[in-house]
Amino acid sequence: MKKVFILAAVCVSAFAFSQTEPAIVGGDRDAHGCIGSAGYTYSKIKKDCIRTSEQKIKLSEVASSGNRMAAVIFSKDMKQAEIFLYNEKESVILKKSGKVWKNANYTLSSSGKMKYVLKKGNVIIYT
Repeated sequence: MKKVFILAAVCVSAFAFSQTEPAIVGGDRDAHGCIGSAGYTYSKIKKDCIRTSEQKIKLSEVASSGNRMAAVIFSKDMKQAEIFLYNEKESVILKKSGKVWKNANYTLSSSGKMKYVLKKGNVIIYT
């Protein structure tokens, strides 16, 4: 009788575990189809999935002694800049105004060829 009970318990357990869905590699696609676990995030300017770690323009966070990075992408006409910050869920779009790109919170300015400074308010947060 014990063998029948043990066999039934094993069968029930096997059936229960078979009903759970396995973790699917790359199964973490966002609303745009970008796979976060593979390092992809959606770019509003490029309208495509990108890896921020592969972007040409990277900024180092001032407060963390350069340990945290931000990536910058410009529109083809250079009228918009898209900033990818580690602490923001979505990228931030800045619009060109004179020689800088800005929105209500951030200002991006050029400090030389391929060098930029990002401020939040009047405080430099990335260089």
